[in-house]
Amino acid sequence: MTVYATEAIRNVAFAGHGACGKSTLVDALAFVSGSSRRHGSIAEGTTLTDYTPDEIERQHSISLGMGYAEWMQTKINLIDTPGYLDFLGEATTGLYTADAAVIVLNGTSGVEVGTEKIWSICDTLQIPRILFVTQMDKERADFERVFDDVRTHLSPKVVPVEIPLGNGPEFHGIINLFTGKTQEYDPGTKTSEYTEVDLPAGFKSAYAKYDEQLTEAIAATDDELLEQYLSGESLSRPRVIAALKRAMMAGEVVPMFVGSGMLTYGIRTLLTEIVELFPTPAEVSVPVEAPLVGRVFKTTSEPHVGDVTLFRLYRGTLRNGDEVFNPDHEVVEKLNHLSIQQGKDRIEVDQLHAGDIGSVAKLKDTHTGDTFCQEANPISAPSIPLPESIAVSGVVVKNRGEEDKLAAGLHRLHEEDPTFNFEYNSELGQTLIRGMGERHFDVILGRLLRKYGVEAELVRPRVAYRETLKGQAAGQGKHKKQSGGRGQYGECRIRLSPLPRGSGYEFVNAITGGVIPSKYVPAVDRGIQEAAVRGVVAGYPLVDFRAECYDGSYHDVDSNEMSFKMAGILGFRNVAPSCRPVLLEPLMDLTVWTPEDVLGDVLGDLSSRRGQILGTEPDGRLTKVTAVVPEGELYRYTTTLHSITHGRGTFHREFHAYAEAPADVTERIAAENKSAKED
Repeated sequence: MTVYATEAIRNVAFAGHGACGKSTLVDALAFVSGSSRRHGSIAEGTTLTDYTPDEIERQHSISLGMGYAEWMQTKINLIDTPGYLDFLGEATTGLYTADAAVIVLNGTSGVEVGTEKIWSICDTLQIPRILFVTQMDKERADFERVFDDVRTHLSPKVVPVEIPLGNGPEFHGIINLFTGKTQEYDPGTKTSEYTEVDLPAGFKSAYAKYDEQLTEAIAATDDELLEQYLSGESLSRPRVIAALKRAMMAGEVVPMFVGSGMLTYGIRTLLTEIVELFPTPAEVSVPVEAPLVGRVFKTTSEPHVGDVTLFRLYRGTLRNGDEVFNPDHEVVEKLNHLSIQQGKDRIEVDQLHAGDIGSVAKLKDTHTGDTFCQEANPISAPSIPLPESIAVSGVVVKNRGEEDKLAAGLHRLHEEDPTFNFEYNSELGQTLIRGMGERHFDVILGRLLRKYGVEAELVRPRVAYRETLKGQAAGQGKHKKQSGGRGQYGECRIRLSPLPRGSGYEFVNAITGGVIPSKYVPAVDRGIQEAAVRGVVAGYPLVDFRAECYDGSYHDVDSNEMSFKMAGILGFRNVAPSCRPVLLEPLMDLTVWTPEDVLGDVLGDLSSRRGQILGTEPDGRLTKVTAVVPEGELYRYTTTLHSITHGRGTFHREFHAYAEAPADVTERIAAENKSAKED
């Protein structure tokens, strides 16, 4: 395997909506370049980067995949990213690891929600990009419609460099606006070879329209070129390529190409333009300054191999067997079997130069997001800002006794996918998982079973309800037990009253005259607190109240701390039901971003969830809605919002406050709690 210098490397992410043709395109680039021996297909489960059982079964990308193509003495690192929003974290990682992006569009679908999300991330990163319209051979493919869609929904800075010779089944060639020539393919065959012919007469008007847009866009970025253009001079290709590259780097122009990944039409041109137009790693600002810096962007687990660590080397040179320092965990790791990825295969190399992407197996303490460097020059690269894990669910094992295996498996899956998180909530007595959506959870459960042998299922997440008092009452708690020999005796009289919300618990010792010895009063306090944890209404902790112990009695022989603790428990149970106890439900501050055209549906859904709408306001191309919604009403809200907004909406939530639950909710929760106890 050739070792490439920094100037001969391109790091390119392929991104777009799910099932738009990214993996097929990546496969075609590696195949046409000669770096891969076969041209696979999604239907057969043989594409280069979609090789896991999950991806083969579902026929779409789930994880970030790596491959490479060698073209024009250049190594192109191909970063294939998923397109569905449940796996947006993987796509984000790919874009942050790359220096440029090919945004892939389906010739039949045009701009979709995933395309808009990816475009927004590219805008944030300010990385140069190319648009590639693939599947032009499919029924209902329409280049002009897709181009109008792009200019309307993505950017008016997009200009065509190629246009198709025919649409759909009639697509059999590509017209290059630079040369005015047509690449004509043998219809229906899977070959990247073409015959260059003159522009067909029937396409001269389309050529003239798009050519004028391209030339004007490029000339407007270079005064000398603009002058040549206005004077009618022909613009030389090297000058135009240089101007186009500068304009792309500045975000002034986004060129658009066409083809078919499955038929490999247009692939040779795309390979050439990636080399000519995209920057080398040396031309891109590096986020860190040090002699050696690499960042781990993904960890995978392979059978018989263990963990495989994928990293990008930003500075320095690595050689097989080198030792590096991980400042995040303060450990030294040895990089044995230094490799590059070609799909599921790892090809060992002697060394890697700055800018390249590599992999290494069996690191002990280095994980996704970690940096490695020289121990003498420790430095941490900036972390990749991943999207928020907004979906929440409970998870339980189907076979009792596998709880430890569940925790271990979930931990390993988090290592592979940082947008997946989990915790055991001791208060709720439930394992909660967080991710990007229902599709994400389905994949997690499938991997949990296949990789770690744990069969689990999703359940509704429990809600941390609370209880409190609205009134005041007093009464007795008396514990008396005689069973031969020394007995047990303790009596307390307590008064319970409400405190303002958020005040917590307060205990008042109002005993006078020694009716309860001072050493036993704290036991009454402990008893009241223990009983309050179990609540009155539905078994949830009772909060924000004052307990006053004002009277009682004791026995010289039979009284002890345990007796007065039991008296406190009994006193609470006797008095609390008379204090008008109520159930409190947690309310969440909810911020929703939605397209304006479905705003009414989003507001209606929030209202049906007992949400209080606080306001709406424009926020870029979306409308921001702020509301307060009970947490118990937000179950599967991710799925509902995606359905209403066709995947274009998102949301953020955080705790707001506790508030008294309506009577019907209280009755339902109390009944559920009673049923659970009986079970």
